[in-house]
Amino acid sequence: MGLFDSLMGNASEADPKKVEEEMREWLTAGEQVESAFKLYRDLMVFTNKRLIMLDKQGVTGKKVEYHTVPYRSITHYSVETAGTFDLDSELKIWVSSTAEPVSKTFRNDDNIFDVQRALSKYVL
Repeated sequence: MGLFDSLMGNASEADPKKVEEEMREWLTAGEQVESAFKLYRDLMVFTNKRLIMLDKQGVTGKKVEYHTVPYRSITHYSVETAGTFDLDSELKIWVSSTAEPVSKTFRNDDNIFDVQRALSKYVL
C-alpha cells in the first residue's frame, strides 16, 4: 500500500522499528512497538504494554492527540464491514469507564481485519 491508499482511508501496516524510533519519547522503559497501522494521517500503535492511537489534527497535522489505552482497559470491540452501498468499515473500541467507543473508519475490509487481528492478539 502506498500514498494513494493512505489518502483513500485504507489502513496500511507501518514499520514497527521506524514507529518505535519516532515515538521513543512516548515509550516507557522496556516498552516496544510490536505492530502499527497508518490510517490517513492517524496511527494505531500496538506495543507490548498498551495501544496508542495518534490523531493528527489541523491542516498541517502538527497538532497530535496521543490516546493511550492499556489493554486491560478495553472491555470489548466491534468490527462493522462494508456493504454494497456503504463502502466504509468501522472499528469501535470500548474502554472501561467511558460511555462512547473510540471509533476508526476504514475504506477497505481487508485492512480492518489486520487491525482487528492485532487488537485480538493483545486483548484476548
